[in-house]
Amino acid sequence: MRVTRIFAAVALGLASTISSAADPDQAIRKNLHAIQPDLPIEAIAESPMPGVYQVQLKGGRQLYASADGQFVMQGYLFQFKDGQAINLTELEEGRGIAKEINAIPTQEMVVFAPKAPKTHITVFTDTDCGYCQKLHSEVPELNRLGVEVRYVAFPRQGLTSAAYNELVNVWCAKDPQQAMNRAKSRESVDAAQCDNPVAKQYALGQMIGVNGTPAIVLANGKMIPGYQPAPQLAKLALEAK
Repeated sequence: MRVTRIFAAVALGLASTISSAADPDQAIRKNLHAIQPDLPIEAIAESPMPGVYQVQLKGGRQLYASADGQFVMQGYLFQFKDGQAINLTELEEGRGIAKEINAIPTQEMVVFAPKAPKTHITVFTDTDCGYCQKLHSEVPELNRLGVEVRYVAFPRQGLTSAAYNELVNVWCAKDPQQAMNRAKSRESVDAAQCDNPVAKQYALGQMIGVNGTPAIVLANGKMIPGYQPAPQLAKLALEAK
């Protein structure tokens, strides 16, 4: 998703002129689609800030616009309440990401679970990523602390890379857990082919803003970019359940 194209276009004054009497939903959609026709708008509604509309994109990302659609911005919207600043954008984006992640069938993931999980994390992973390997070495500790680890595939070099083929081998293995263990230990994994979700999961990661691995999504949709030590990650995961 090339959201930045929107703002470059707006900065150049490419937004069309729409009267203030126009329906805000239609006005905002018309201008945004004039700049990026494939922009995946899911919903437009009034934001908590008077006069500003919230544009929810597929995958959780948020934009903000004026009622006539002539002004668009991207960034965090905070609300000060009881002496604290609440990041409303982050909360909404988390809900959108959680919706997408929770829709993935667990049978399409490689899951490492304790007997009685207290919560879960979803990890976008690449087999040849050093920090992914380090995180994987701590999966037993995460399980001990009650955190289920759900892997989804994200070959960060793209769908023509060696890592993509390796991830396909893992997902198509007779024992994906064992294959993941071997791949993360830099051991070879037997070549295998099947109807697999690797490309679909890679596209999902791009849509929700993953640009590196490991990218960790907590149960509430909050994304943590990069490696976190097991005790710290477990604490965050348990607080987010």
